Order: sequence, then C-alpha cells, then structure tokens
Amino acid sequence: MRKILSVLCLALVVTTSSAFAGAPIPMADLPDAIQKKYDDMGTFTASFVQELTNVSSGEVEIRNGSIWFKQPSLVRWETKMPEKEILVLGPEEAWDYFEDEGLAFKYRVSGLLDSKTILRFISGQANIKEDFYIKTQWEGADQVRRKWGKGYVILQLTPKEPEPGMVQAYIGVEPDTGLLRQVMIVDFYGNGNEIRLSDVKTSVDIDPKLFTFTPPKGTQIEDNTQAY
Repeated sequence: MRKILSVLCLALVVTTSSAFAGAPIPMADLPDAIQKKYDDMGTFTASFVQELTNVSSGEVEIRNGSIWFKQPSLVRWETKMPEKEILVLGPEEAWDYFEDEGLAFKYRVSGLLDSKTILRFISGQANIKEDFYIKTQWEGADQVRRKWGKGYVILQLTPKEPEPGMVQAYIGVEPDTGLLRQVMIVDFYGNGNEIRLSDVKTSVDIDPKLFTFTPPKGTQIEDNTQAY
C-alpha cells in the first residue's frame, strides 16, 4: 500500500481526543492516557498533511487529504494531492486505488491485520506500552524538539518487533491534555514519514458506504488476496 500503511497506525492514535484538563499530565502517565484515548474512540474524521522525506536524495513530498475511521477497523484514507489515492479497509476486503493510473490493489483485511506493529492499532489490539519501548530522553531529542517547536512533550517509540516500514517513531503530545498532535516515523532506510492532523471530529456519524469500494469500469485490478 505504498506510502500509507507505514503511518496509518500512529495516525489513528493521533486523532483520539478525550479531554484532560488542568495541570500537565505526569510523564509516566502519558502512555496510559494516550492508550485510553484510542481505546475509547468510536469514530473520527480529520484532514491530514503528510510529509515524506527521502534520506538518500533529500527530496520531500507533501501529501494532503482526508481520513475517516470507525472502530474496530474500518478506514477510508483519501489522498487528494499530489496524486489521488483511495485506501479503504472494509469488513473483509482492503482496496488501494490510484485514479491517475487507473490501478487498484485488492487485499484481505485479515491478512493485513496480522502485522505485529504496523496495523495492530487499527485492529484495536495494539498497546503502546506493550508494543514499544518508550523514551523521553535520547540522543538527538533536542533536535526533534527544535524542529517541531510547538511546546509538545516528545516521546521516542521503538517497536519491540520492528518492521521495515517502521523502526523508530516520534510523537508530540500536548502536555496539559495528553492529546497527540504530530507523528514522525522512520523506516529501515532512514526515510522520514511525518503526519499532522487538523479539523479532527470524533464521535460523528459516518456513512457505512465509505468503507466499501467498487473499482470504476476499466480499472486494472491486481488481486493480492491470496498473497497473505
């Protein structure tokens, strides 16, 4: 699924928005606060900006679009620019459609959700403290803080079972609410994948049809349902 699935799990965590008011949340309690937000989430919609950095060439690609989510694992992710792409995880089938290429990839959702790290958040099986080693201080922490520069508490997450698409992650948390606002994921090759969400709305009604997909007539279909 090209560039989307490597950030989708943490993108879902970013959107959870149960409120914590008052004094800053103690650092030791942040992982539990984040986990509770995800566990309590039913639905959400949001706009996103995704920044992809190729470490070897130094090239940066900016993508934007919208996302819809419904527990336990229904997702629609539409990239509008620079390339139109629709990713749909339905009850049984997953589709990744590229309009400009007239190409669609088909997958079994159950196969995709077998991932130990990348997609466990979608299935509701993930636990931040169980699946990641968490650090608040590490070599290079100040550099990340300067880059983001928004007063967030920055946590480094190292998957206990790394996968090529994610060997390291960094999350920015609002210190007084526990709300995650920014995520950066680094893959095996050192490429950066950063996402920022806005206009987040939770507990909203979402048309179930958004989680189904029928390729337009003439679309070339690559069926990968037997590959997992």
